[in-house]
Amino acid sequence: MTFFEAVILGIVQGLTEFLPVSSSGHLEIASALLGGDSVPEESLLFTVVVHFATALSTLVVFRKDVYEITRGLFQFKNNEETQFSAKIILSMIPAVFIGLFFEEELEQLFGGKVVFVGFMLLVTALLLFLADHAKNTGKPVSYIHALIIGFAQAVAMLPGISRSGATISTSVMLGIDKNRAARFSFLMVVPLILGKIGKDIIDGALSYQNEKFGTMVVAFLAAFIAGMVACTWMIQLVRRSKLSYFSVYCTIVGLLAILSGWVF
Repeated sequence: MTFFEAVILGIVQGLTEFLPVSSSGHLEIASALLGGDSVPEESLLFTVVVHFATALSTLVVFRKDVYEITRGLFQFKNNEETQFSAKIILSMIPAVFIGLFFEEELEQLFGGKVVFVGFMLLVTALLLFLADHAKNTGKPVSYIHALIIGFAQAVAMLPGISRSGATISTSVMLGIDKNRAARFSFLMVVPLILGKIGKDIIDGALSYQNEKFGTMVVAFLAAFIAGMVACTWMIQLVRRSKLSYFSVYCTIVGLLAILSGWVF
């Protein structure tokens, strides 16, 4: 991977993380367009690194929420902030389980499998279509809701399934309003990504000795800057716009990915 390719893939990640269009799917498609070998062999690791960049931009954008949650936790009371944090932890369980016991199987789904990504984008399109026609009752996120949304996040570890699309769609179909759904969706992934990065550092996967470290740093910076710009604008777009717009987009991109995979 060249530094130019790292910048391109980082920007793709930053721009697509906050829209329900699958950042991992777009990374796979972009890498295929750049030659098929642009993403290193440890593509899942690369994906996590650029996700960490956008997670950091999420923390910056939601800094007030993060501050309130942190302050509430240190009060050591069963308050709203403590309950919200408990729901975040509960939502992480399915993805943590999949990540720990099926990491090798997940890695095999990355690395140029454009046709598979295309079909998963069609699944994302269907989820968004169903969510767009679901009744919005304005319910708060309950513990049961958090666990169900967590399962949706685990499924979204597949390339082409939008994490935000799956979690927001699941939330809306559960009757949670879009504002709460978007807030919970973007905040719930932050500790998961931070934990994965910490595990990789401890395992030695991320180190200065790694020959891919330089390009990963470049991709990280590109994703962070793009994420900062995109987050302030795109989160509002997700909350206000109809999800069917993104459903149409995912359908078109998914069909093009399938067609290009079969033709080329």
